[in-house]
Amino acid sequence: MSKVAVLKTSPQTVLDDYEKLLHLAEYDKYLPRDRETILKLNISWQHWYPACSTAPWQIDGTVRTMLKEGYAPRGLIAAQNRTVVVDAHVGEVNNKHKAVVDKHQLKNVHLYEPGVEWIIYQPKGKYLALDKIYPEGVRIPRLFLGRNIIHFPTLKTHVFTTMTGAMKNAFGGLLSERRHWTHGVIHETLVDLLMIQKEIHTGIFAVMDGTFAGEGPGPRAMDIHQKDIILASGDQVAIDAVAARLMGFDPMSLPFIRLAHDRGLGVGDPRQIQVVGEDISQINWHFRTGDTFASWGQKLIYRGPLRPFEKLLLRTPLVPWSYVASNLYYNGFWYPLNGKKRVQQALNTPWGQLFQTY
Repeated sequence: MSKVAVLKTSPQTVLDDYEKLLHLAEYDKYLPRDRETILKLNISWQHWYPACSTAPWQIDGTVRTMLKEGYAPRGLIAAQNRTVVVDAHVGEVNNKHKAVVDKHQLKNVHLYEPGVEWIIYQPKGKYLALDKIYPEGVRIPRLFLGRNIIHFPTLKTHVFTTMTGAMKNAFGGLLSERRHWTHGVIHETLVDLLMIQKEIHTGIFAVMDGTFAGEGPGPRAMDIHQKDIILASGDQVAIDAVAARLMGFDPMSLPFIRLAHDRGLGVGDPRQIQVVGEDISQINWHFRTGDTFASWGQKLIYRGPLRPFEKLLLRTPLVPWSYVASNLYYNGFWYPLNGKKRVQQALNTPWGQLFQTY
């Protein structure tokens, strides 16, 4: 039986609550102290938008606890990836990640900077999809080999996977900028990535922030809900299953959770998961997913009538059209029209005021 820790929290107690959460989830069982630990942060948008990217207190509470309990600061490595539509250098400042990393004097690595080596990795297990997407070989950062990793997802829905959490958080770190090629087989891809992680990491852990939770066409253009919940687990499948249940989804109906469970990579069946901390058995937020104009267009290519043209549209010199279209929609249209007002409302809450102190 897998264990997932869940706690209610507040802006006044959140750092102490993260310490309690880590202890409830027995984090040190999963993260050997004699190994360096990668802190895989998540930036889904260069703007700060609640529930979209890793929260600063999520990093701060975890790192503070680890340093207090004997993990060496030189052994904690913050890792940022970029996408073709999100600038991580801007995002780590706007989302206050850099403020926390600098506060604790941690090493900060951008995985696409010069000096970060990417290697072809051949797993011992059998791929479900990645060998077909990348027949020349799957490339991963050499930095990840032989180190622990902590994933820092947030509680939110997603246009392609219904919900996104610990398993999806590996997507940005382990795959190159061509990872959008896998969106048509995203569920199988997440299972393949978890298989790789089980082989290359000395320990895997996840800390999930639900102080704000996102509903709708995530990971960006979402409705924001203050939920005051934080989660942690050494089982990536189980923590995603519990998060899915909180949002009102049946975990085993989500293909990536079911496939990972069936392959023995973790526990997705809620009946086999021990939840410690809060009693969440009666919680159901009844979240719904949705689409933006941008994600609707992507689905036409990945799963709809335009699928025969996927390689032409997304894997040839024509591909910059999609980056431009996405940037224009989210940054030029949706954020000024909708997002900015929601961000201002969030900044006026106690959590928003805490955010501004970083």
